Amino acid sequence: MALTCLPSETSTDLGCIPNDPVGFVAKFYAIGLGLIGGVSLLYIIYGGYLILVSQGNPQKINDGKSYILYAIIGLLLAIFGYVFIQVIAIDILHIPGFK
Repeated sequence: MALTCLPSETSTDLGCIPNDPVGFVAKFYAIGLGLIGGVSLLYIIYGGYLILVSQGNPQKINDGKSYILYAIIGLLLAIFGYVFIQVIAIDILHIPGFK
């Protein structure tokens, strides 16, 4: 089944990819945020699993807490990086090409 892309896009195995640099970066940044969110969720689940099977061992409980903490910190950094770029590029600097 062939993809129907806009004239300003190229059909690839990953879907329709914009030809302009701003659209290209925005597309892959969104994919990257989704990937970061998925990996973060897996580490949160793994950290919870470590806490559940720790059997009261303080080292394993601390390891589980660390996995959860760093997964949440990484997710927040990725989200706030996106928000920071949106605020700086769009609201303050009004860079052409950004929506």
